[in-house]
Amino acid sequence: MEPEKDIAPGGFTRRKFIYNVSAAVGAGVVLASPLFAQAANFINADKSYTVKQIMDMFIKEVPGGVKTNTVDTLKAGSPDTKITGIVTTMFANIAVIRNAIDLGANFIIAHEPTFYNHQDDTDWLLNDAVYRYKVNLLKQHNIAVWRNHDYIHSLMPDGVTTGVLAKLGWQKYADQGIPNIITLPKTTLKGLIGHAKAKLNIEKVRYIGDPVQKCSRVLLMPGAAGGTTQIEAIGKYKPDVLIVGEISEWETAEYVRDALAKGDNLSLIVLGHIASEEAGSEFMLNWLKEKVPGIKATHVPSGNSLRFL
Repeated sequence: MEPEKDIAPGGFTRRKFIYNVSAAVGAGVVLASPLFAQAANFINADKSYTVKQIMDMFIKEVPGGVKTNTVDTLKAGSPDTKITGIVTTMFANIAVIRNAIDLGANFIIAHEPTFYNHQDDTDWLLNDAVYRYKVNLLKQHNIAVWRNHDYIHSLMPDGVTTGVLAKLGWQKYADQGIPNIITLPKTTLKGLIGHAKAKLNIEKVRYIGDPVQKCSRVLLMPGAAGGTTQIEAIGKYKPDVLIVGEISEWETAEYVRDALAKGDNLSLIVLGHIASEEAGSEFMLNWLKEKVPGIKATHVPSGNSLRFL
């Protein structure tokens, strides 16, 4: 994906977090956990909504309202479709679509692209067998897909940030003005990595630094902000640890390595893009349960696309 350039107050980029899931979820399997057991709420079940009504309801809560230049458009289906159920997810991949079908859901709210590029441009894919299979699967089951990326990041506070802080249990440590700056009780880099892996259900992470380094001030920049933005944020906010979704290895990683050689107290943790933002889709689920409790809504993690040996 292209780096996001939307900057929040205080100069902080809006590319945010990821929540990674286990190999089983990577196949699109809905886990038998309390989250999924409670994901559907049938209060006021006689109330029906269209896809457009849900989209408009969410956009109404975003400062500034409707955006004229946004990737948050319908990727499949009709805005007039009457909703039978909703699935929230990071990626509307084929496994997630099949889960939606099994759940009787015909509306998927995804955070990231459906067709393999930031703008979801499909002209170059028209003769591609994988693309055609996916499109036909969505059409066959009358499933609408809406990307909610720019809007959820534009909430005050950012919806993805809110979801990830809750997942990590760091709400009380977050700066009131810039919640991506976290001041934790003293810990070590190894302890911080262990906490993130356990809370975000990540198999492994990449890092730079001394595992016994003392850490307190954390800067969270999930997603793919880009090397320039990440490096500038290090200089501005002076964290002990920068936690990101993904990097270009020849940019941020080399900067952190040089900073360490210089003698700075700085480390880097790379969670993976999906793992750093998945909690935003759970935020979306909770929003739906609060605003439209009559609709069956389920969060289906799209899982990490990559595995480790």
